[in-house]
Amino acid sequence: MKRKGKFPKFLKVVASFAIVITAVFCLIRRLPECFGSQNSAALAAAVFTLADGEYMLSDNKEETVATEPDTSSVTPSAGKKTNEESYKPVDKSIRDKSNYYDSFADHTGEEKYSIAEKTIGADGTQVENCFVKNKTGLDFDFESILKTPLTFKVKENSDSPQVLIYHTHTSEGYMDEDVDYFYDSFYSRTQNEDFNVVAVGNVIADTLNKKGIKTLHDKTVHDSTYNGSYDRSVQTVQSDMSEYSDIKVVLDIHRDALGTDDCKVKTVFTYDDKKAAQIMVLSGCDIYNERGFENWQNNLNFALKIQNTAETMYPGMTRPMSFDFFAYNEYVCDGSLLIEIGTDANSIDEVEYTAQLLANVLYNVLGE
Repeated sequence: MKRKGKFPKFLKVVASFAIVITAVFCLIRRLPECFGSQNSAALAAAVFTLADGEYMLSDNKEETVATEPDTSSVTPSAGKKTNEESYKPVDKSIRDKSNYYDSFADHTGEEKYSIAEKTIGADGTQVENCFVKNKTGLDFDFESILKTPLTFKVKENSDSPQVLIYHTHTSEGYMDEDVDYFYDSFYSRTQNEDFNVVAVGNVIADTLNKKGIKTLHDKTVHDSTYNGSYDRSVQTVQSDMSEYSDIKVVLDIHRDALGTDDCKVKTVFTYDDKKAAQIMVLSGCDIYNERGFENWQNNLNFALKIQNTAETMYPGMTRPMSFDFFAYNEYVCDGSLLIEIGTDANSIDEVEYTAQLLANVLYNVLGE
């Protein structure tokens, strides 16, 4: 911004020189944080684009509740693969409730609580059709990162797995039915694979396999005790990747939990007149090299493509992407991400529908 009044010419020169020196110093200081990949130059350039040369304050706003988007006129983007599996709901009669919570059972004497539906929408930084909740306090050129090609390529119709799906918190469960209440006896952790995240992983894997992207679904339980779950799950991942060296994509599928003890919240959107659960993609940042997560920009690139493609194909499908200083197990490869599908208040039908939509998204992203 220009100041009012005259400013001696020599002072302008001195000030300009000082700014240039400072900028060069900052760039040199941060160069070691960039690293090699086939797209490292483009990614590094995007990372180094700081607005006005300053750090932004963290975005600490609460998520906002958005209205249901109109999907009636949405068509897939030009140049994208468009073959989608038509959704076939799981036959409820084959789900075994004998060792799980039953919403329609007799709950006499129990307290009854409520479930609220919300669509968590526009919040944070808009990147084309999607939003990023940037909690790092740094400003990134997310659009440039989004447009950078993936650093890996999957092979279609391969005999060797290209995608690995696993669950650090394997026992994370869902509601058995689409209801607006729950009772005291509902406990959202279960080893019953008809009602936990394993069921979601099954749908993703089955859909991708049918599309010709060979997918391995590892159902190993890692949360028999909660502490140390990530240490145990990364051992599983590394073992699988050692056995199947062609694996390029590694997805840790979770579910979230929102609300209070008296009112749980489930995140929803509607596509093709069917209610589905929203997803939240988590992508970590390690710009200061504190977590051994050297290729985090490449994972961010993949995360942004999933986020943006999901919103293009199925508006309302995503909550704002969570971008913060964490690694979880995302450092294992450039295609490793953590994705939350729904919350513990979403029904198993809703999350299985979302799982198939997510598989369609992945197929489009990986085929670019």
